[in-house]
Amino acid sequence: MKNAKTFICISNYFKGADFLINLKNLGNKVYLVTSEKLRNSPWPKEHIDEIFYMEGQDIDWNLEHLLLGVGNLMKSTKIDAIVALDDYDVEKATYLRENLRIDGMGQTTGRYFRDKLAMRMRAKSCGIPIPNFCSLFNDHDINTFADTIPAPWVLKPRSEASANGIIKVYDKESLWIHINEMGNNRFKYLLEQFKPGDVYHCDSLILERKILFSLTSKYLATPMEISQGGGVFRTANIEYNSDDDKAIKAVNEQVLKGFGLKHGAAHTEFIKCKEDGKIYFLETSSRVGGAHIADMVAEASNINLWKEWAAIEDSLVKETKYTLPKVKKEYAGIVLTLSKYQHPDLSSFSDPEVCFRVPLDYHAGLIVKSDKQERVLELLNTYADRFVNDFTAIVEQNKVSNLH
Repeated sequence: MKNAKTFICISNYFKGADFLINLKNLGNKVYLVTSEKLRNSPWPKEHIDEIFYMEGQDIDWNLEHLLLGVGNLMKSTKIDAIVALDDYDVEKATYLRENLRIDGMGQTTGRYFRDKLAMRMRAKSCGIPIPNFCSLFNDHDINTFADTIPAPWVLKPRSEASANGIIKVYDKESLWIHINEMGNNRFKYLLEQFKPGDVYHCDSLILERKILFSLTSKYLATPMEISQGGGVFRTANIEYNSDDDKAIKAVNEQVLKGFGLKHGAAHTEFIKCKEDGKIYFLETSSRVGGAHIADMVAEASNINLWKEWAAIEDSLVKETKYTLPKVKKEYAGIVLTLSKYQHPDLSSFSDPEVCFRVPLDYHAGLIVKSDKQERVLELLNTYADRFVNDFTAIVEQNKVSNLH
């Protein structure tokens, strides 16, 4: 096809089908590199020219093998862009771009969106408000932090996604027990002051360093709460142009500009501290939010983040103008839990506001939408109670990442 471009998309989770479909519909050649474990996943194969499977899981791909494979492909095929569809793929994509000199985010900028220590150091240098933090490199620095910053604190893996692997600590003795248990791997973690408050996320589309679209939502049950105690995940977009909406979007713009994101999608989290009422940056990622947040955003705004991200990538390599579709302003929310049933029966949830049912085995999930925010919140809370009674599975903490 005339003016067709070639994209390599990388994903070690099953996600981004709308991205792949739209990229192909826009007349491009689409290659997917994914994990061997996802060979039987329902990828939209009619919209993918070829799928390459990597042995290993999550972050332990052999990058040298990946580079050799893509390098061999380039002998016969010109690659115009490489896109990471998930958090864990950002480093893979930046490694390939740097080595093969393909335009896009490089390894330094990529670290700001993957390494929680790098992103905090960058935020601090940009004057963005963040909770107090400390690396685990030096014993003296850790002791000084623990002696001067009031507990509780949280130990966070620097390169995990969402709230995976977070440990809440209440005293210095327990802190050192956990650090010593990490052994030589302690440098892979950071220590941060825990700030109680409401957690928000802002989901954005960016082109030429400008935020074209963003939607602010509030977690009714945060990823950390789910990972620590299980339960039902819930989030819903907040009142448009409210004080919180404007304050969070202002910090969101600081983050994305300060971190150097030129184009793409971003999912960024903030906390409104109960003690001082201020908005603090928590973390960001250069991808679409997980746990079907993109579907919720689409119902509230008419903006399909995956589809529009693909259109942005297409416009960049073809040097054409991108135009955002008309944005609507409604309210939507999602309620989601791991289910003890492979195919939970959600037929009794028949309110007219139900607009999407999560199509995953061992998950119970619904999205509701309304022109009234209060109705969305009412349904989410009611459904969460029913989910706990009827569906929610009790799982080990490491299984909660399946909501990712």
